[in-house]
Amino acid sequence: MERIWAPWRMGYINGDKPEDCVFCIPEGRENDPDRLILHRSASSFIIMNLYPYTNGHLMVIPFKHTSTLDDLDDLELLDFMKTLRLARRGLEKVFSPQGFNIGMNIGLAAGAGVAEHLHFHIVPRWNGDTNYMTVMADTRIIPEALTATYARLAPVFIALCDGEPK
Repeated sequence: MERIWAPWRMGYINGDKPEDCVFCIPEGRENDPDRLILHRSASSFIIMNLYPYTNGHLMVIPFKHTSTLDDLDDLELLDFMKTLRLARRGLEKVFSPQGFNIGMNIGLAAGAGVAEHLHFHIVPRWNGDTNYMTVMADTRIIPEALTATYARLAPVFIALCDGEPK
C-alpha cells in the first residue's frame, strides 16, 4: 500500500486558531515572503493558499475586512478585479495552465472557509488533473513545496508590475 504524507496539515489541525481574521494583514511588506504574499495593490493583495487544491492555487483578497461586495467602493472593487486579472496573468506565465477555476464563496452556506472576509480563489487547471487519486481516493497530490512555488511566482509578479514591488 502506498502512503501519501502531508505532515504540514497537522500544524493547522492541531494548532491554535487565530481569533483575528487571517486575511487582515499588517501593512509592512518585510514579512511578505513568510506570509506567502506575492503582490499588494492599492486595495487588495495576492497570496498563495496555504492549503492548496493544486500547485499555484492563489487567493485575491481586499484589504478591507468585509464579507460582502457591497462594502467595497467602486475603486476598491475595480482594484480587486484588476488584481484578480494580474493573478491569472502571473499563473499563466509560470505554470502555462490549460484553464482556471476562479470563484468566490460568500457566506458559510456557500462554502466559505473564511466567511468574514471576501476572497477570490484562482486555481490553475490542466487536462487530466482530475485523475484516479482525486476521483477514487479523494486525495490531491501537490508535487512542489509552497516555498519553491513562491520562489517561482514572486519574480514574475514583480516583472508584471514594471519591476516595482507593490
